[in-house]
Amino acid sequence: MEENNFSKSIFIKSIVLTVLVTALVTSMVTMIVMNNNESSSLLDKISTKLASIEQIVDKDYLGEIDENKIFDETMKGYVDGLDDEYSQYFTKEELEEYKTDNIEGQFVGIGVYIVQDTEKNAIRVLAPIKGSPAETAGILAGDYIVQVDGVTYTGEQITEATNKMKGQEGTTVKIQVLRGEETLDFEVERKNVRVNPIESNVYDNNIGYIKISSFDQGCSKEFTTKLEELKNKNIESLIIDLRNNGGGIVDEATAIADLFTDKGSTLLITKDKDGNEDITYAESDKAIDVPIIVLTNENTASASEILAGALKDNNVAKIVGTTTFGKGVIQELLTMKDGTGLKLTTNEYYTPNRSKINKVGIEPDENVELPDEYKNVITVPQEQDTQLNRAIELLKNMIYTSKYINFISLIIAIVIFFMLNILFMKTSNISVKNISNYIPKIEFKKEKAVSKVKQEVNDEELEKWYIEIPKINLKAPIENGTDLKLNQKSVTIMYD
Repeated sequence: MEENNFSKSIFIKSIVLTVLVTALVTSMVTMIVMNNNESSSLLDKISTKLASIEQIVDKDYLGEIDENKIFDETMKGYVDGLDDEYSQYFTKEELEEYKTDNIEGQFVGIGVYIVQDTEKNAIRVLAPIKGSPAETAGILAGDYIVQVDGVTYTGEQITEATNKMKGQEGTTVKIQVLRGEETLDFEVERKNVRVNPIESNVYDNNIGYIKISSFDQGCSKEFTTKLEELKNKNIESLIIDLRNNGGGIVDEATAIADLFTDKGSTLLITKDKDGNEDITYAESDKAIDVPIIVLTNENTASASEILAGALKDNNVAKIVGTTTFGKGVIQELLTMKDGTGLKLTTNEYYTPNRSKINKVGIEPDENVELPDEYKNVITVPQEQDTQLNRAIELLKNMIYTSKYINFISLIIAIVIFFMLNILFMKTSNISVKNISNYIPKIEFKKEKAVSKVKQEVNDEELEKWYIEIPKINLKAPIENGTDLKLNQKSVTIMYD
């Protein structure tokens, strides 16, 4: 009987212990699952929703299903959901095209820089590429692309519109734009467009000029080559034209800024989502030190603003024109294992003085507007280019002021030289007597002194040397090469 009671007691305790352990394990597992659910709840929701949609589509959809397209569009939808106008998902083919167009600077299309206008949900033309089919057709900066081949596109569909404008060389595409209140239609032939990012020139008064259209790969090297060519032409100042430059590769912009700033100068400050800073410094000494003016307008964006801000904040350049676009965020281009890509906004950048750029822009030191009829034109005749002409005028004044200051400095140096000359003569107990209208010419070599004077004698202008030796009362012309001892110092009188 006692053994049975003992066995029952052990059995009951085992059951209780098992229940307690099970409860503890279940509790721990539940806590882990709940924590994982909190971090992956969005992913779970997406998976659950997609599974439900897939079941319905598989069961009832009448047409054919392209699973690859569904996958790509799903990924694009996720990135589009960030509501960031600059972040973008690329298929493998789109990524290759993007690299060719935006990094190598060559593509087949109509040749326009475009941007998504989030306020109007429209596609805005930053600028047609110089010499491109778009420029030839008459498309202008500031136009809004409404339709491509009869299909209407919004700002959110900028990628689709871009792809539609590309195509086989020699084919045509119809572009409808909105310019103010006017709707215009263009038929543009697709061509192989090669971006020529650097142009140079020399204006009167040895004013150098370099225009950068975009910061494509290798842009900084080409800029350096153009700058060396201008230096060999003895330029005394420089204009850097960044108008209608929509940006490009950040490292190309900072490499150009490095040419004009002192080694160790701050060129760019970037911050990530956690507030961590990364500062880019100039790595080399100045390649040239001349007055510089940077031209900007409302289409100067991104990497262009980085260059303009770096030169302005380091006090090596003045900015003339209008306030820049205000794209102060940087995107990283990531390539996935399957060859697809993700362009993602990861950093916001600031000028060396920590001025905010994004949605603000860089204000010029002197605001100058173009005439209304030329505000959205890429190629402006020089006589109508008020911004360029103002820059030339300012640089002429800077050069004149610099030369005037140098001249005054030279005069001061000459005066100081003569004063020191006279002081030397007095301290050496040598004085020139009975002369008029002379200009001393003194040359010091160790303990030798040379002083050449002119005097009229018997109506003839003769070159003679007069010296007075204290306490000896000697006052007579001194022959060339005569050696005298004055105050126990040997002095040789020499003249030309």
